[in-house]
Amino acid sequence: MSMLAQRVITAVVLVALLVPALLADHSWPFNLLTLVLIGAAGWEWGRLNQAGMVLSLAQGLLLALACAAAFMAGWSQEPPVVAWILAAAVWVIGGALALRSGPALWPHMPRIARWLLGLAALWAAWLAISHARGIGVNFILSVFCLVWVADIAAYFGGRRFGRRKLAPGISPGKSWEGVYSGMLGVFALALAWRAVEPHLHTDSASLYSQLLAELGLLGTLVALALLAGMSVVGDLVESLVKRAAGAKDSSRLLPGHGGVLDRVDALLPVFPIAMALLML
Repeated sequence: MSMLAQRVITAVVLVALLVPALLADHSWPFNLLTLVLIGAAGWEWGRLNQAGMVLSLAQGLLLALACAAAFMAGWSQEPPVVAWILAAAVWVIGGALALRSGPALWPHMPRIARWLLGLAALWAAWLAISHARGIGVNFILSVFCLVWVADIAAYFGGRRFGRRKLAPGISPGKSWEGVYSGMLGVFALALAWRAVEPHLHTDSASLYSQLLAELGLLGTLVALALLAGMSVVGDLVESLVKRAAGAKDSSRLLPGHGGVLDRVDALLPVFPIAMALLML
């Protein structure tokens, strides 16, 4: 079977699972499905960071149990504020330090520190995604679309205008022009969403409407630029870890697409930081 056929079949299966779970009357089907996926991502993280097969499986199971415990504690509905603050700080500061040091220094960090950082980031991301689904379908879709549009706009903007390399030692194809294109794409998305939203019977306000209400126009533009930029950081951090491990993909769980981490890397910083911004 060709790579394209594998990609199409996998994408169709994922959509067939995710869309009904997302649109269900209750949030638990979506939470359960994403919990399984995040547990698989925890297993992949262990494999990329020299945990071995058994310990990697244990890490994935531990992560899934930690997410389930948070759900049972009611944190999906009323999450602890400190979770978003810490996650945002770790991603902004730690992500910048990781990208500055590059792949060469990553394997020299203590393995247990690498394991804990990754599992904590995955746990915070799942909690933020679960909470976003609890807010409403319109809200969570607006965050998902922000990441997807930032990625698509960055890709085409980078191909057309890319001159200055962003992180050549990690991902040679990314450029600063691509990053700026991604930000412009997110601005256009927010404008279009805000124009259409009042005419639809949505179950919740979008991220863009809530940011505008909380931060004003200038604050919203800054917040959207930050979120678009952090989606790139999430992608680059995973690329850094894979390059340090000598791996092309995080796993082969998703035929034609690589692993779960390959598909969610840009989402990991965006959801917790979006929640932190809303609390401002």
